[in-house]
Amino acid sequence: MDRIRIQLKVNGEDREALVPVHHTLLEVLREELALPGTKHGCELGECGTCTVLVDGKPVLSCLALPVECEGREITTVEGLSAGGTLHPLQQAFAELGSAQCGYCIPGFLLSAAALLRERPHPSRNEIAEATAGNLCRCTGYLKIFEAIELAAERMRARDTVTADD
Repeated sequence: MDRIRIQLKVNGEDREALVPVHHTLLEVLREELALPGTKHGCELGECGTCTVLVDGKPVLSCLALPVECEGREITTVEGLSAGGTLHPLQQAFAELGSAQCGYCIPGFLLSAAALLRERPHPSRNEIAEATAGNLCRCTGYLKIFEAIELAAERMRARDTVTADD
């Protein structure tokens, strides 16, 4: 089996791996770099379960080749928290019970993180549009949208306090 050596920057760390040439970014993250938060879903780019951020933009890792991501910043769900502190999105999802089985949640979290970085005051429609590529088979999406709204509110309040210091 042909392998290639790749260098990726994942969650702020430079990582190197010798990977089969046919592996997707999803497979490399999970199997080679031991980051299981990125989930296998449909593997056809239709469910959003495997969403990661590449240079801050949502990307379906089941369709991305690792060599396309060399030299770019990749963020997985493991990279959202900092220093043992949950990201406001993770905290809001947990508090509001926005996950039932939880399998799709990493993809939602990363899609929402990208949205909130660009739009700190998203409308419900903007949230729905930003997460439209993420499918959940357990919930009616309402709790997910509410968690994103709560996190946005908290992030704005935190940023206001930080700016005042």
